Amino acid sequence: MRHIISILVDNEPGVLARVSGLFTARGFNIESLCVAETENPSYSRLTLVTSGEDWIIDQIIKRFENMINVIKVIDLTESESIQRELLIARVIPTKTSRPEVLRVADIFRSNVIDVGPKSYALELTGTKDKLEAFVEILRPLGLKEVTRTGLVSIAREKKK
Repeated sequence: MRHIISILVDNEPGVLARVSGLFTARGFNIESLCVAETENPSYSRLTLVTSGEDWIIDQIIKRFENMINVIKVIDLTESESIQRELLIARVIPTKTSRPEVLRVADIFRSNVIDVGPKSYALELTGTKDKLEAFVEILRPLGLKEVTRTGLVSIAREKKK
């Protein structure tokens, strides 16, 4: 099963290596990893996506909770959460496909963040499915390069 794990850690050198090392030691693949400083510069939040048996992921989470520099671990898989990725795509359209590229960008609510003599750089934020659909539509229109951040996620506020 696919798991989304949010890990709040001290913002110190070596913490990411210890977290990823725990996965390496168990032979697990990290499908997506995003790390950034939080609202408090003393902490960073890691959003990690992996797949595995629930009981094995539970063991890994328990190991995280016992690690030095780990403040809090949340498995967002079962909870309601907001999930997004950022994608930047470089498209080199033909003269005839330029209007189509801009129309696709508009339909997906993508931002044109750079215009060159031969290319566009497009930025899109959304779910994994939305980003994958965007890429597939751009592919025949001159898609040349794609870079993605990986998933970030935050739990939804509980309703009262």
